[in-house]
Amino acid sequence: MAKTILIVEDNALNMKLFDDVLRAHGYSTVLSSDGHDIVEIACRNNADLIVMDVQLPERSGLELTKMVKSDARLRNLPVLAVTAFAAQLNERQLKEAGCDGCIAKPISIPDFLGTVASYLA
Repeated sequence: MAKTILIVEDNALNMKLFDDVLRAHGYSTVLSSDGHDIVEIACRNNADLIVMDVQLPERSGLELTKMVKSDARLRNLPVLAVTAFAAQLNERQLKEAGCDGCIAKPISIPDFLGTVASYLA
């Protein structure tokens, strides 16, 4: 059965890129442009991984990650942060929020796929 990845991304082009690349490599995807009701979405779709944009319009991806990790049903769900501001975030901030890893934008598709696969092994 295909692994399900919840993509939280507000930029339509990035969302399409992530969705197309992941689907082309056999993953099932669920999309959210703002992370609204992220806990419900992740639970309802039995997500195996969240690809989380850090810079979102209403709540930051770090805030949403804290919400996910504070829910007992999702605390072990890996969250992969994706950001254009990787140099401005430090590893401590990401770990404190509960992120399991981080990829800088613009992404390298082979690196992105390799990192995704490493969390789903």
